[in-house]
Amino acid sequence: MHGFWAVFWLAVILKIPIVALLTIVWWAIRATPVPEAEEDGGGGSRRDPHPRSRPPHPPRRGPHGDPAPQPPDRVRVAPRGPRVPDR
Repeated sequence: MHGFWAVFWLAVILKIPIVALLTIVWWAIRATPVPEAEEDGGGGSRRDPHPRSRPPHPPRRGPHGDPAPQPPDRVRVAPRGPRVPDR
């Protein structure tokens, strides 16, 4: 009886989502298309009334600006001995 439930699960229960997906696709294909809104030329502009601002420019480097900042000092770590777990 153990093998029956495995076959039943694979053959029947896991097919339910596939049948649901096929039903939704079939329903979507049969649906009548929604008419688009007609363009009546009512004036106005499609431009965004508030243009997006640009991000700030990075500081200028080279002969006309400050030199690049110095990198941070290196930190040397003293070598440790091997790690031995406490027992």
